Amino acid sequence: MEAADVEVTAKKAPHTYGECTKSMLPVRDALAVLSGKWKLPIIISLIFGNKRFSQIAKEIPGITDKMLSKELRDLEANCLVKRTVYDSIPVVVEYTLTDYGHTLKPVIEVLRNWGVAHRDRIMHL
Repeated sequence: MEAADVEVTAKKAPHTYGECTKSMLPVRDALAVLSGKWKLPIIISLIFGNKRFSQIAKEIPGITDKMLSKELRDLEANCLVKRTVYDSIPVVVEYTLTDYGHTLKPVIEVLRNWGVAHRDRIMHL
């Protein structure tokens, strides 16, 4: 960075408390919807296609059926996952990522890339 760039940067007005709060609120909202150990792994599982409950459970080691059921209900309430019950014998229930849920793909990709870089950085300290 050139000295002139530093000078220009130093002259910019600092962000106000209101700007900070305005930026923080949507991030907090997103974290409230996606928080926890299991929601992102469930979404990632469904990015790779529609699945039945047992298929999702197999793909996410350590999740209990009770927790998977709760998290799927939460994701459905937030319009990220769609639950479809097929009228068959036996009854088949399938979970699908909604179009709105698919909007998280770029966010997940950025998180994944950051995680790979972070793991690499920490492992090579």
